[in-house]
Amino acid sequence: MNLLIAGLGNPGTKYEKTRHNIGFMILDEYCQDEKQDWTTNKNSLYAKFNYKEATIHLLKPQEYMNLSGKEVSRIARMLKIPSSHILVVHDEIDIPFAKIKNKIGGGTAGHNGLGDIVERLGNSSFHRLRFGVGKPIHPGMDVADFVLQKFSTEEMTLLPKLMKDSIQRIQDWIREQIKIASKL
Repeated sequence: MNLLIAGLGNPGTKYEKTRHNIGFMILDEYCQDEKQDWTTNKNSLYAKFNYKEATIHLLKPQEYMNLSGKEVSRIARMLKIPSSHILVVHDEIDIPFAKIKNKIGGGTAGHNGLGDIVERLGNSSFHRLRFGVGKPIHPGMDVADFVLQKFSTEEMTLLPKLMKDSIQRIQDWIREQIKIASKL
């Protein structure tokens, strides 16, 4: 069984530690926990490891956020991974900071990375780990400007625990997928 976990973000040091890059940050931590190294695979960073009956494929697309679907769909097609075996880790402005939620399918709420994945996969039935980054604090602030800001000092102190919580949710998702497959 192949499972694909894609973290969303923007490539380059300019975007490190920004709200929009939380998907990259979580997968970096997870990859490190699993003692794996990223390798370059076309326009993405890629790692894989085995867990029980599954091969876990980690992916960080290295094109800008609004083109995330290109690499997610390429890897999914290449490895014959159905949408139901894909988990996308991303920032979510409609959830307050420090809240983490899982979701299957649904709309994109204007998230360009998710929108591109839906368009290129041809469906929205993949799983999502939604990391709440909250909404802009200042009235009239552009959402794009907000998500491209670095986390505040206060938020940075909370991130290590929140990333561990996110990794736990990823591991729970993997176990659940294996459990579902074993019943088929």
